[in-house]
Amino acid sequence: VQLVESGGGLVQSGGSLRLSCAYSGFSLDYYFIGWFRQAPGKEREGVSCISGSDGSTYYPDSVKGRFTISRDNAKNTVYLQMNSLKPEDTGVYYCRSGYGCYASDLMGSWGQGTQVTVSS
Repeated sequence: VQLVESGGGLVQSGGSLRLSCAYSGFSLDYYFIGWFRQAPGKEREGVSCISGSDGSTYYPDSVKGRFTISRDNAKNTVYLQMNSLKPEDTGVYYCRSGYGCYASDLMGSWGQGTQVTVSS
């Protein structure tokens, strides 16, 4: 099982970024993939999740309406489209696979992540 995040960068407040999570070694049809972020000095938090079996998506209130998670089966990639970015969205973003969307459901370990910095 391997997941590699990419697409982070520096963007102004109100801007957009699209993150990619390229996965290999398993079929997403039977699992979930979630995006998480960790800001400096803060705990890691989930920001979105997608079910591989039926495409259901989940978002916390903090990003609902601004972030969209999607999948491209042909490319074995899950995307996180982030719009209307705010400085508080700054952090390192990670993707993980799991049996569900909660931290206790995760498989494997944390990768290097991709840095997102939103300037005010």
